[in-house]
Amino acid sequence: MKQSLKLADIIAVGFMLFAFFLGAGNIIFPPIAGQMAGAHVFSAMSGFLITAVGLPLLTIIAIGVSGGSWQHLTRDLPPKVAMIMAILMFVIIGPAFAAPRTGLVAYEMAAKPFLGADAGQLSLTLFSIAFFSIAMFFAWSQGKLIDTIGKFLTPALFIGLIVLAIAVFVNPQGEIVAATGNYIDSPLTTGFFEGYNTMDTFGALMFGILIIDALKKKGITEHKATTKYLTIAGCIAALGLAFVYISLFYLGATSSTVAAGAGNGGAILTAYTHALFGSSGQIVLSIIVLIACLTTAIGLISACADYFSSICKVTYKAWVIIVGVACAVVANVGLSQLITLSVPVLFLLYPIAIALVALAFTRKFMPNPRLAYRVVILVATCFAILDAAKVAGADMSVFSMLPMFEHGMAWVIPTFASMIIVRFVGTKEDELVTENA
Repeated sequence: MKQSLKLADIIAVGFMLFAFFLGAGNIIFPPIAGQMAGAHVFSAMSGFLITAVGLPLLTIIAIGVSGGSWQHLTRDLPPKVAMIMAILMFVIIGPAFAAPRTGLVAYEMAAKPFLGADAGQLSLTLFSIAFFSIAMFFAWSQGKLIDTIGKFLTPALFIGLIVLAIAVFVNPQGEIVAATGNYIDSPLTTGFFEGYNTMDTFGALMFGILIIDALKKKGITEHKATTKYLTIAGCIAALGLAFVYISLFYLGATSSTVAAGAGNGGAILTAYTHALFGSSGQIVLSIIVLIACLTTAIGLISACADYFSSICKVTYKAWVIIVGVACAVVANVGLSQLITLSVPVLFLLYPIAIALVALAFTRKFMPNPRLAYRVVILVATCFAILDAAKVAGADMSVFSMLPMFEHGMAWVIPTFASMIIVRFVGTKEDELVTENA
């Protein structure tokens, strides 16, 4: 029996995925990158789009191609290694960093401007409790995610973003000035690494599984149909993200007059929106940020709870509470330290995630998938450790002769070279053994 979805449901699934992706980091990083890139904004934006749009899209498709779950994606790795990788990714993008960041950014940009002198630790605590309570409420019932987010929250979010984007392009608030910092000499690679901060490649590993669960509840269970609709949803989300990033990069590039000296993307957005719309602009911005952060928090809490409940006896709903409470706590204490610690962690995990996605697309060409996965992931991990240590401040000058090491990409050539080598190692019989194991 042929399985299909109505057009409205296809759009809703795509909007759901877009809403999951579009969170705190997606809104605050592009403006500051655009402002610093200045005249080199196109190159910087291109690098950013590779890691913040291209890689998440490929990851979504890879999940569908590999079978629709983390277990399928990592079936050729030792089970304990796959579990450790998953736990690290779910922790960093869940309760340890990305999810709490949604609550903190929502407070800073959607609540704090209206509190004035009353803004303090107590108000942050109360806001965090309310914010993550709402997120837990929506994440409580997985089956309703596609309706609550895809059909209601996301259209409101997208309308707000369209209004802001049109205003930015029609009435830019300044001239594009010269580039600053690393964007002077290497805008492309700097933008590439800036895209790491969105963590959307890790998010795609979670959200893709959520979308598959939503499709199953719509009656889509066949592998071919699931991959088809997952790919369509990924393309819709990618187009939406590209639209947002391009407009926010341009906003940042033309913000030197109204937001000179701003320390972060949130401050740039606030100043720019106020210049465009006056005092009412803060209300528009607050709605955009609040909905974006809330939908991402819902997706992250739901995905974390779904995974952790699959590897232990604690129920999904119990994990929703555990993760939600942890997020509320972390949003109040030690987040600045976590931001600093997250950079080397991202430099360590991103190459591994990229290698895993590349292997998902090339697996069918490998004579011995089990050997290929283990060798390539090991190579990616070893060289990613060097890049992460360098970013963390360790003296790694002894490795400076490695290709692309100075750009923080020493892992690239060895990882893809190992993929080529393992293409010619092993026999077809090995593959049959692997499949039956």
